[in-house]
Amino acid sequence: MDFTSIIRNLLAPVASDAAYVTYRAVSLALIIAMGVAAIAAIVLVMLTPGNSQGIDALGGSSETFYGKNKGRSVEAKLKMWTFICLGVLAVFAVVFFILQIDAIWGA
Repeated sequence: MDFTSIIRNLLAPVASDAAYVTYRAVSLALIIAMGVAAIAAIVLVMLTPGNSQGIDALGGSSETFYGKNKGRSVEAKLKMWTFICLGVLAVFAVVFFILQIDAIWGA
């Protein structure tokens, strides 16, 4: 089975009920959005450098200009976007599971 036939089967109505077709389309859209948010979060976490200073922490290295301005650095922006992606993923997951309730779709 190829990808297009899987999507066609997901969107194909089993019954002629319009609410069911809408439910399947919304569920598929949310699953795709959650996948994109999860992949973005994984990539951002992989790009973010670690917080430990390694062997430099033993010697008591001096403070640098880069260390003083961490709030405006690329590292801070990566961390902020990671939190945003994970927040979006959490919201989509909650909405997805709320939409699984049969009473919402009139069943």
